[in-house]
Amino acid sequence: MSVPRLAVTVDLVVLTVREQRLSALVWRRDRQPYENCWSLPGGFIQLDEDLPVAAARLMAERAGLADVRIHLEQLATYGYPDRDPRQRVVSVAYLGLAPDLPASSRAQVLWQAVEILTEADRAAFDHRRILLDGIERARAKLEYSPLAAAFCPPEFTVAELRRVYEIVWGTPLDPRNFHRKVTGADRFLVPTDRTTTRDGGRPARLYRRGAAETLHPPMLRPRPLSRRESVPAP
Repeated sequence: MSVPRLAVTVDLVVLTVREQRLSALVWRRDRQPYENCWSLPGGFIQLDEDLPVAAARLMAERAGLADVRIHLEQLATYGYPDRDPRQRVVSVAYLGLAPDLPASSRAQVLWQAVEILTEADRAAFDHRRILLDGIERARAKLEYSPLAAAFCPPEFTVAELRRVYEIVWGTPLDPRNFHRKVTGADRFLVPTDRTTTRDGGRPARLYRRGAAETLHPPMLRPRPLSRRESVPAP
């Protein structure tokens, strides 16, 4: 019995907040298949590489983000038979998150707002699906983990943190209610002895990320009202 040929790739969903928009790093393909379509940065793993090593290498080589501090975690594995027209390919996707990442050193790689990418149909392979999975992972993790701080500088204000939640979730939040929740979450934020006026107005206290690995209580996303709930009582 012959052993089927199988290739393994790593694809990178890299998200950041740029110009007050959640943005993803994409690669503009200049060859077939899917010429002139966008794809996620990635590539084939080498025979002597572990997956995390391959993800770190491709972050530098294909994403053009060498020596950049970034939160990187495995997202999911995609292996249905027809996902690549060239051969049987299994992809392990990684999710990368960091604040205000720089422009890529690769000319073909650019930042694009996720709402533009997810609405367009010019995606290569199954990369639109992978991107959507990465966005949902990021949105969900903001509810139960301190991951939102990965989009912030080392020291940040509550208003800056709130803008991260609003941009990633795509919905406005009540400032006072948000402040009460994040400062009340166990070991989420640690106040520093410094303030800043970079937001304008009165000096705002600076915080840094605490030691919490999960949020207690969680920061739950606002849920849209059902049709029944949205109808006023008679």
